[in-house]
Amino acid sequence: MNISSNVRVNDFLTDLQFISAEQFEMMILIRGMFLKSNKNLVEDIKYGGLTFNLSGTLIGGIYAYKEHISIEFSNGANFTDLDSILDGKGKKRRHVKIHTSSDISKKNSEYFINQSSNEGDT
Repeated sequence: MNISSNVRVNDFLTDLQFISAEQFEMMILIRGMFLKSNKNLVEDIKYGGLTFNLSGTLIGGIYAYKEHISIEFSNGANFTDLDSILDGKGKKRRHVKIHTSSDISKKNSEYFINQSSNEGDT
C-alpha cells in the first residue's frame, strides 16, 4: 500500500483493512488507478469515503458499503459511456458498483477514472 501524506487517509485505509480484507484490496487497486491517472490529484476523506480533488474541485471518490464498493464521479453525466455502465440519474454525478475484484476491469473503472482525472485538459 502506498502510504498517503494525509493521516486521515491512512487511518481510513487501516480501518477498512480490519473490517474487510476483500474491500481493502479493491479499494487499494482503485485508489492506485486514481493516483496514477493524474499526479495533481489530492486525496482526502469526505462523506465517509476516500475522495479525490483536482485544483480544489471534487472529481470523485471511493466508498465502501456492506455489499459493494462504489466509485463515484462528480461529473460522470458528461463522460463517454458507450456501454451504459455508469449508474445514476442525477444532473451530474454517476457511479459504478464494484462487487468483486473482477468487476473493476469488467466495468471499465480505469477508463472512467481517467475521464474524471483529466477533466478540463485539452
